[in-house]
Amino acid sequence: MSVIEGHRVAVLALPGVLPIDLGIPVQTFGSGPQYRVAVCADPAAGPVHSGGFTVAAPAGLEALEEAGTVVVPGYLDPEQPPPAAALAGIRAAHERGARLVSICTGAFALAAAGLLDGRPATTHWQNAADLQRRYPRIDVRPNLLYVDDGDVLTSAGVTAGVDLCLHVVRRDFGAAAANARARLLVAPPQRPGGQAQFIERFRPPARGEGLAAVRAWMLEHLARRQSVDELARRAHMSRRTFIRRFQQETDTSPMAWLTAARIDWARELLETTATPVEQVARLSGLGSPAAFRAAFHRHVGTAPADYRATFRASPAAGPQAQG
Repeated sequence: MSVIEGHRVAVLALPGVLPIDLGIPVQTFGSGPQYRVAVCADPAAGPVHSGGFTVAAPAGLEALEEAGTVVVPGYLDPEQPPPAAALAGIRAAHERGARLVSICTGAFALAAAGLLDGRPATTHWQNAADLQRRYPRIDVRPNLLYVDDGDVLTSAGVTAGVDLCLHVVRRDFGAAAANARARLLVAPPQRPGGQAQFIERFRPPARGEGLAAVRAWMLEHLARRQSVDELARRAHMSRRTFIRRFQQETDTSPMAWLTAARIDWARELLETTATPVEQVARLSGLGSPAAFRAAFHRHVGTAPADYRATFRASPAAGPQAQG
C-alpha cells in the first residue's frame, strides 16, 4: 500500500486491552508527523477496563472507517469474542484496503473476524496453540517475532510488538524514520521477524506418564548419543510401538523431543554459566560446535553467543558447567 505523511492509524482498544500493548502503537506511530493516531473503542460495549484502570478512548468505531492502518493490541481474555460491531469494523476496514496490524493476542480478534484464514500469523507463544486449535485454517507460526503478510501483519507479545511497529515505519518511510523512533523508544532499531520468540521451553510437555521413565533417562543423558532403537529397548517395546506411544504422549517424535530438550539445556547453560560455547555443544549433545551453532540458530533464531549476550547479565563471570 502507498503511504504518505499524515497517514491515519486507528488503535482499537478492545475490552480488557493490555496497557503496554495499547501504548506501543500510540508511542511508536505518534512520535512524529508521519502518522495521525487515534485510539478508538466501541462505545456500546461500555467502559474499556485495562489492568486496574479504565481507558477513555477519544474516538468511536468511526475511526476505523478513516484509517489507513488499524492496530489491534492484545487483550486479556482471547477466549471471549470481541464486540460484534468491532469485528464488523475491522472487516470493513480491510475490505476497503486498510492495513491490519495485531500485537500479541490481538491476533485472536483478526482471526474472529475471519481475516487470518489461509494466512501465516503469529501471537504470543503461550497462546499460539490455542489460536491454532480454535482457528485451524490459520498457518500459525508460533516461534516468530512477527509475520508481515502484506496487508495483514501479526506479532508476538510486547517487545515483538515494538519490533513490528518499527518494521511498519521502516516499510512506510524508510530506515531513518524507523531508527529515529527506535532511539526515542530506547529500542533496537531492527530485529527481523523471522527471529524466534524467546519461549520458556522448547521441549513440549507430556500428556501421559507411560514413558515418563524413558524421558527422564533421556534428560539425564543429554550429552551421550541416543537412538530410537536404544530408547525402545529401555521401554521394552518394539521400535514402531515406542514411536507411536511417544507421539501420543508428547505430540512429537522421540528425536525431535530430544533435540528440543538439548536446546533447552544449552540455553540454560548459556544463561547461567560462563561455559565456552564449544563445551556447551558437547554437554548438550548437539554435536560439533558448527553443528551446535546451526541447530541453535535454527530453533532459537540467533547465535549462541548473541543469545548469551542478551540473557546473561555478566557474561564474563559466573560458574563453569561441569562435565
